[in-house]
Amino acid sequence: MDIQWYPGHMAKTRRLMTESLKLIDAVCEIVDARIPEVSRNPDLDELTRGKPRIILLSRIDQAQPEETAKWVAYFRKKGNAVLEINAKTGQGVDKFPSAIKSLMADKIKKQNEKGMTGRGIRVMVAGIPNVGKSSFINKVIGKKRAIASDRPGVTRGQQWFSVQGGIELLDTPGILWPKLDDEKTGLYLAFTGAIKDDILDTETLAAKLMDSLKTRCPGAIRDRYKIDFDPDADGFSILTLAAKRRGFLISGGEIDTERMGKILLDEFRGGKLGRITLESPEDYE
Repeated sequence: MDIQWYPGHMAKTRRLMTESLKLIDAVCEIVDARIPEVSRNPDLDELTRGKPRIILLSRIDQAQPEETAKWVAYFRKKGNAVLEINAKTGQGVDKFPSAIKSLMADKIKKQNEKGMTGRGIRVMVAGIPNVGKSSFINKVIGKKRAIASDRPGVTRGQQWFSVQGGIELLDTPGILWPKLDDEKTGLYLAFTGAIKDDILDTETLAAKLMDSLKTRCPGAIRDRYKIDFDPDADGFSILTLAAKRRGFLISGGEIDTERMGKILLDEFRGGKLGRITLESPEDYE
């Protein structure tokens, strides 16, 4: 599948982020703990031009804890501050203000030495669509002010929010990059809902997801859909077995794999197949 999605508002967001760089002190990059590397926008390094950065691993409740621990170590080894969060429940969010102050300790010290004790720390919150930026902001400020949704492309403009301890957050719309260079990247982003379903062939995407799940966690498929399959079976065959097991038939007795595909994607994104991480740091070493 050749998956590409870069609507006009993303190009506008890129320009606005560039213009806002002079206003910010640090970058908070939120990534999906199920796909920590794939969900990092490679353009962000260029856009933020070396600003101090903290990486927030979001959706940790849906990722495998042992894999998340590996990713935390991986990112820290590369010199990044890292925090694990569940933006919906607020788990780990309370550690954010102290983590930012630790990240910016040198700058805060210099400001204090110059008598600039009242100046706050301004942080840009960035990430791909549907990764949980607005949910995180709502939890960290303690109010439902940022628009949160399980659909990509909801936040369209930049907004400033104040956090305890003199921290200000700049919320930015989720952006992808103009060209997704390989199939795996496009698929993983589509699996997790970072790309609008409207532009996708759901049945084919679901078959590709079955292929990935078969490799990473075949037991999750067997347990959820009460089916057994040959280890060499392809994703579409497994999707067909699941549809048949659920009794999804259309006129003429044909198996409704499209309906099963939509359910598979919804249940994966909703965590109903269990805690699943689709990539490991070892994949990049």
